[in-house]
Amino acid sequence: MLEKALSGSKLYWTWLIALLVVVGAGFGAYLVQYNKGLMITGMSRDVSWGFYIAQFTFLVGVAASAVMLVLPYYLHHYKTFGRITILGEFLAIASVIMCILFITVDLGKPSRILNVMIHPTPNSILFWDMIVLNGYLIINLVAGWVTLESERKNVPPPGWIKFVIYLSIPWAVSIHTVTAFLYAGLPGRGFWLTAIMAPRFLASAFAAGPAVLILLGYLVKKLTRFDAGREAFETLAKIVCYAIILHIFFFLLEVFTVAYSAIPSHTSHLQYLYFGLHGHSMLVPWVWTALACGLTAIVLLVNPRTRQNPTILPIACVLVFICTWIDKGMAMISGGFVPNPLHEITEYSPTGLELMITIGVYAAGMLVLTILYKVALGVKAEEEAV
Repeated sequence: MLEKALSGSKLYWTWLIALLVVVGAGFGAYLVQYNKGLMITGMSRDVSWGFYIAQFTFLVGVAASAVMLVLPYYLHHYKTFGRITILGEFLAIASVIMCILFITVDLGKPSRILNVMIHPTPNSILFWDMIVLNGYLIINLVAGWVTLESERKNVPPPGWIKFVIYLSIPWAVSIHTVTAFLYAGLPGRGFWLTAIMAPRFLASAFAAGPAVLILLGYLVKKLTRFDAGREAFETLAKIVCYAIILHIFFFLLEVFTVAYSAIPSHTSHLQYLYFGLHGHSMLVPWVWTALACGLTAIVLLVNPRTRQNPTILPIACVLVFICTWIDKGMAMISGGFVPNPLHEITEYSPTGLELMITIGVYAAGMLVLTILYKVALGVKAEEEAV
């Protein structure tokens, strides 16, 4: 089926070349980091995880969101998702690949990944994160490819694939839960020391992932003849609506617990993020923007008239994306490290090279996603032509 990715319009090839150029620029920036080390980043002794791990955290959620399509379609036979499930699975594959790339660049040198396998440490959360991430990538590759191959041949999928698909459901939950434990397992960081870290991660994941999928669905509909169907978009929009409400609700629970208990090691992080602390307020405009976007998206998505409007729905999805990306892609990491356990403040912002590497990784993910979608849409077009 890969041969379908080798043919396309002028726009398709221009897009691929543009992505390759960005990937090349990102790789060039990574070579500088490879030679000079992580000193080229904005990270420091106090902020040892930066923009790379923040993007990894956000994209794990996007990958996990595929379960919101797989579960209704395969477990409850919700046929409306029949045309779009493969797009969700392929989005998960591209997202997991980006997650692995972000971990790789964060380690400084790729050879350090081997330490996790040569010296496995089962009592380390990072060891289990490697297991669930790679497992989820393989599961989605096998499930997506075998299902698509069966569609192409117009035959039922083999019986054994059902086990793989059912396995992907708890596995999707596990990847974001284990990622949440990476943070919640650090008792010295008050911002992350909460029992609802994993539910918070899952709520934002189930908002961000389907929102991205809706945007991709509209884009694909505009560029090709493929239409996932109005009912599929509306159902996904309801999922996004409930999930973003839960995301904001969990955030307010955290605010109440922290503010009412008034434990300094916990309140200082929220003070830094939302009001600034000791003259440091770099992230204040960002986090208030995220909150405003989340609340506005809820207003647009709760109202059936705006939620079902094909012009307003993409706007609401963009707002959800901005809200969850700032929350995970910026505030979650810095908010946990600043201030440090000694209540000293060392602010963090990514450097130009760090941003270039990050953009390069995103371009690599989009390249993989474009090729996978080209194959999937080619098969769908063949199927409909018969």
